[in-house]
Amino acid sequence: MSADRTAPAGGAARPVAEPRRVVLTGCGALSSIGDGVAEFTEGLRAGRVGTGDISVFDTTGFPSRRGHQVNGFDAAARLHRLKPERTGRATQFAAAAARMALDDAGLDEEWLRARRGTVVVGTTDGEVGELDLLTESALALGLAAFTGASLSRTATGGLALGVVRELGLSDVEPSTVATACAAGNYAIGAGFDAIRAGRAEWALVGGADALNRKTFAGFARLGLIAPDECRPFDTDRMGLLTGEGAGLLLLESEESARARGAEIYAEVLGYGINCDASHPTAPERDSVARCIRLALENASVKPEEVDLISAHGTGTPTNDTTEIAAIREVYGDRPPRTVGVKAMIGHTMGAASALGAIASALAIRHGFVPPTANHRTTDPDCPVDVVPNASVPADVRIVQNNGLAFGGNNAVVLLGRHDSPRGEYAR
Repeated sequence: MSADRTAPAGGAARPVAEPRRVVLTGCGALSSIGDGVAEFTEGLRAGRVGTGDISVFDTTGFPSRRGHQVNGFDAAARLHRLKPERTGRATQFAAAAARMALDDAGLDEEWLRARRGTVVVGTTDGEVGELDLLTESALALGLAAFTGASLSRTATGGLALGVVRELGLSDVEPSTVATACAAGNYAIGAGFDAIRAGRAEWALVGGADALNRKTFAGFARLGLIAPDECRPFDTDRMGLLTGEGAGLLLLESEESARARGAEIYAEVLGYGINCDASHPTAPERDSVARCIRLALENASVKPEEVDLISAHGTGTPTNDTTEIAAIREVYGDRPPRTVGVKAMIGHTMGAASALGAIASALAIRHGFVPPTANHRTTDPDCPVDVVPNASVPADVRIVQNNGLAFGGNNAVVLLGRHDSPRGEYAR
């Protein structure tokens, strides 16, 4: 990408002489273990597990009703402009998390409006849950179910547009990325590129998804739903638990953050994406390893400089062994600590790697490693330190955040402590 691109700032085009450093200054999290960055941090530190019975749709007839639901979410109280009755649940999550990230960054809507920005939201299902409800209504009511209000809740592109409308933005480029369970990292990469090249002054990026019957049924038919808990890298692991939530990150240039005295969680050092298209559902080891190397190269980070890996870690037999094999292909016999936060928050689909990125940034800022919960015995085929069941204090400088998706879509993001000398991982 050219380094001489220009970006409007405060209404004027600004030349960019060299790639900017991109930092994370605001986090918005909705999850089964807590809403808002303070609750989410507390949940990660405590190793809290958010598993419970799903109530947002009828689980009658399924072998399990367990999942990770965002409980107590009041859209009317969270949202200022969007009307919940015309907005799908996933879009509500995205907009609410974006507002949280904005508040956490110490910014207001006027600051965003005065500068060119981008909004990128990743998702797996979009508003499939709303389509489920519309189908149910159509079976009962016929064509009368297809009202303007019901149809407006089903648009997948509405996730990014919902953020834009909720914050009253105009000079902004919104996009919704549907690269399944790696989509959050794809969104972070897009925002990183836009700010680094000077095409945007800020970016609200991440992912959102809501629990729905279609996805739950799909994983159940594949035999991938765990009967009790998700146990990444465990000998007795039996699958994943579907979840919901949102993770939105406010990114800006280092120059911007310093000028306003912002608190910086971490620096986005770089990322890698690839797609092997090898199998509809199973990851491919060499492709995942290539993606990790792409991210390290893009970030100018050496493998030995990485302190922690936030793994995709779904708790399925194939994913976990393949992912660890790919990690060891890059890192050798002594890989960094490798944790699976899905044991705590479930598999939140398009929000998964976005929430993983937030967890990574919190580890850097607060000096701890979140645990892999529900752990009993590490699988010999997953020979890594999974930090079982309890968080540990640690000097965390660089974290690798993995996102692996159906169809072979892989995305890896590298985050680093901002106060480290630039020469240690200069780009």
